[in-house]
Amino acid sequence: MSRWALGVDLGGTAVKIAVIDEDVGMLEHERHPTKLDEGPEGIVGQIGSLVFSVYGRFRNRLGEEGFAGIGLGAPGAVDSERGILSYPPNLPGWEHYALKSELQKLLIRDYAMDCLLILENDANIAACGEAVFGAGRAFSDFMMVTLGTGVGGGILLNRKLYRGPNGTAGEIGYLTIDFSGKSVHAGVRGTVESLIGKKSIVAMGLDTYRLHGREKWSEEIHGSNLCNLSPRTLEKAAHHGDPVAGEIWNRVGSILGVGLAGVVALMDIRKFVLGGGISGAGNLIFSPAFDQMKRSTLPSMHDGLELVPAALGNDAGVYGAAALCFSPLL
Repeated sequence: MSRWALGVDLGGTAVKIAVIDEDVGMLEHERHPTKLDEGPEGIVGQIGSLVFSVYGRFRNRLGEEGFAGIGLGAPGAVDSERGILSYPPNLPGWEHYALKSELQKLLIRDYAMDCLLILENDANIAACGEAVFGAGRAFSDFMMVTLGTGVGGGILLNRKLYRGPNGTAGEIGYLTIDFSGKSVHAGVRGTVESLIGKKSIVAMGLDTYRLHGREKWSEEIHGSNLCNLSPRTLEKAAHHGDPVAGEIWNRVGSILGVGLAGVVALMDIRKFVLGGGISGAGNLIFSPAFDQMKRSTLPSMHDGLELVPAALGNDAGVYGAAALCFSPLL
């Protein structure tokens, strides 16, 4: 009998939960709006209720003896040993919160569920998901990079999740590549995230179009006053042959490539899996990123370099959270 687990991915917009079978993969997936207005205790209650509901529907079908536990991914700094979540973005009022112990207490008290519970950073669980079920299965060492609202990362070395002594390894979004630039994120100037996070890509697009102008036909894509401009419209415009949109993506990819080159030089990692909504631009970002990564590293560092798309999309988090319950990634 194969093992199964529940993977939970907590975000500022939604709580995602899935039933993952170790051999088959995903059997069930749900997405619910996060109850932000109810604070930490309310969200813990929401997660507990969802966990018990989904577990109750599957425990007879899959067998209680095969249940491996619950994996929970959350944004922000995670102390996985103590189960504390600190300063999660888009979750106001949390600061330092004992998420693991509070959820465990609720599950035991209200639902008589005394099982394994693992708390991990959301970028790390996405990396674990790709390592076990996705594009990282063939790699012993690799870095998962997520491009979306922000820029996150998770590292696996010798098929083990690498957190660093303080749990913040892999935060490529906070890697500074332009220390004298104008872009600032979280008080730090010139970071990868400050330059190519979603809002920064939009700002780059607005500035570039205002400087170089745009074709009349692009109004149908971006809006008459660029009011609809987004990474998605920039992608569409580039595929329609808009040279300005193409140049914007070239710059975004090049900035990413510089960040990846720093990882190559510092850690000798040669394999990268790229996911998140922004990565949907495909070769518009992959090609310049890979080319810049090579330009920004020594030729002796080029052997084995790969930059591949993530395979699991927005489900990487729930896959990875569950994988932590039955895979030797810890």
